[in-house]
Amino acid sequence: MSGPWITFLSDYGHRDEFVGVCHGVIARRAPQARVIDIAHEIPRHDIRSGALVLRDAMAYMPAGVHLAVVDPEVGFAGPDGRRAVALRAAQEDHLLVGPDNGLLMGAAEVLGGVVEAADIGHSSERLEPFSSTFHGRDLFAPVAGALAAGEPLAGIGDPLAVGELRRLELPLAEVQSDALRAQVLRCDHFGNLMLNASHSDLTEAGIRLGGAVAVEVAGQIHPAHYVSTFADVAPGTLLLYEDALRNAALAVNRGSAAERLGISQDGNVVVRPA
Repeated sequence: MSGPWITFLSDYGHRDEFVGVCHGVIARRAPQARVIDIAHEIPRHDIRSGALVLRDAMAYMPAGVHLAVVDPEVGFAGPDGRRAVALRAAQEDHLLVGPDNGLLMGAAEVLGGVVEAADIGHSSERLEPFSSTFHGRDLFAPVAGALAAGEPLAGIGDPLAVGELRRLELPLAEVQSDALRAQVLRCDHFGNLMLNASHSDLTEAGIRLGGAVAVEVAGQIHPAHYVSTFADVAPGTLLLYEDALRNAALAVNRGSAAERLGISQDGNVVVRPA
């Protein structure tokens, strides 16, 4: 029988020892736990990208403890400082650990929402001496290990009202009868652009699968096609498609939509039937 699962996401990258050190802390606290690394190349300090990646991966993760650290306000104390939290999701045997900055909440919603929360800032599980700048090592990893080892949520922190948790607000697309005005939520490794638009948004805007579309960025019009997959268009062609989670996205077959359009996260895009 396999041990308990811990999933791990961060913006630590792989050049330094940070990810490995967190693995070591987990292994010392929960030697039977197995760790799945979801991603560690989240753009540094980019809470929203981390939250979206974590949310989109969560449906495919086993029950266990989900550790996520994208924490630009690490060490910021006082009444306005961000909390460190552990959460229990409604879906059985799923717990989340990380900063209370919105990073965890999309994943928690995929798991049915938060039913219990604890402030772990002064947890008895944290390592001493305690660093003000590496909470991943000294706080989040040991708490995740403790939960995986069977410690109850109530025993590793102070109760926190679910309504006090910080949520991440995402921009909404504007749908018109002949156009979709959207924003780029994130750009992946291939230069594909995830938009804040759904299948129903495309349909409402009159954009039909198989049809030609015009993509407007900064006043420039780029011809594209709305297709099911990259191979439906010739190499080098701009395409609109629905990704694996049915989000509207832009890509270039064997190229980069981000480079082609000269756009990045938060950029504005207008898509119309051509």
